[in-house]
Amino acid sequence: MAKRKAKKASRKSRGSRRASAANHHVKLPKSGVTIVVLLRARAGHEPFLEAELRALVPPTRKEEGCLQYDLHRAADGTGAFLLHEVWESREHHTAHTKTDHFLRWNARKDALLASRDATFWTQVV
Repeated sequence: MAKRKAKKASRKSRGSRRASAANHHVKLPKSGVTIVVLLRARAGHEPFLEAELRALVPPTRKEEGCLQYDLHRAADGTGAFLLHEVWESREHHTAHTKTDHFLRWNARKDALLASRDATFWTQVV
């Protein structure tokens, strides 16, 4: 009986988390910018690229003006990675490109990448 109650309580808490996440919406500042970066690893370099990208995440998330910085891997196993970045302003992102951890990445990226595409976006609604 206790197990059934625990399962039921677990299901309820998961459902309420989903509902609150679905209703969560944040309007960015007017100067806010979202950057989507699609990176493809050179053949055989996927684990090295992932390690370099993972190393960028913690220090970048601590930077002033960084609202979101998430790393994703392609689910199809093609060696593609996606960075989803949200910054308070373009100036904050520019400051990010001058940090030690970004400069370290910038010096190493050419040896690891087959391609890189970055797109800047502004929020409409």
